[in-house]
Amino acid sequence: MPTTNLIGEFECRLDDKSRIILPSALKKQISPEAHDRFVINRGFEGCLVLYPQNVWDETTGKMNSLNLFVKENRQFVRAFNNGATPLSLDSQNRLLLPKPLLDFASIDREIILFAYSDRIEVWNKKTYLDLVSNESDDFAQLAEKVMGNPKTSNIADDLS
Repeated sequence: MPTTNLIGEFECRLDDKSRIILPSALKKQISPEAHDRFVINRGFEGCLVLYPQNVWDETTGKMNSLNLFVKENRQFVRAFNNGATPLSLDSQNRLLLPKPLLDFASIDREIILFAYSDRIEVWNKKTYLDLVSNESDDFAQLAEKVMGNPKTSNIADDLS
């Protein structure tokens, strides 16, 4: 269960030095335990994922319990950590995003920060808008599949 519950969608612009300003409404949601430090890595569907440092530590702590003598576990840990880069907010609440990760996510200038659960996805604005416009058609079916399944009914009951 996540210790943090981030929420919101924020538009940002990358400056000429590949920095973004972390929106104040989002910064207020970040636990003081993060100490203005983050880790960014490759995410799913072509985005980047920004983890507050305390969340990253918790997540990697869980991965450290995996048996690394199992090939799938090693592959997962490598993939998850691929490109992982520590970041710190500067005095103007900016984060310097690494060029290789920006290239991976096809991010040039316009960015969407999508905060949910304990993480922040960093998207190329066009890619994100395309993704959410396509997903809206399938949302009802997806909701039924994920939340309507008797095996997950306890999750749905917990949300009530």
